[in-house]
Amino acid sequence: MASFIGSSASTNLALPQQSLKASTRISGPKVVSFSNLGRSNLPVSFRRLQVSCAAKPETVDKVCGIVRKQLALKDDISVTGESKFASLGADSLDTVEIVMGLEEEFGITVEEESAQSIATVQDAADLIEKLVEKSSA
Repeated sequence: MASFIGSSASTNLALPQQSLKASTRISGPKVVSFSNLGRSNLPVSFRRLQVSCAAKPETVDKVCGIVRKQLALKDDISVTGESKFASLGADSLDTVEIVMGLEEEFGITVEEESAQSIATVQDAADLIEKLVEKSSA
């Protein structure tokens, strides 16, 4: 007979000719919830869990170049996939111009609601690859 309580298990065994009672406690795996409640209790590595299909490095490089050109950034300013447009000094008009430059360079059309979700160079590159793949299908 086995009974489970929480994350432990207790087992009682009975053999035919003798009455043997053994009790064993087994510590089981802990359940982790990723709900919005209690997020601050998660380790730093789990607080921002994002699953994405990363764009090709060539696409990210092209987007970096377009962002650099549109914002007239100096060569000493680093632009990477993690770069946020706002951190690079882009306002909403700059972001619209960046999206227009991306549309022209890649031959795509970005819907307004999709454009509003772009915050980083990586976001833009991922969206571009998704749209390019969709248009070629």
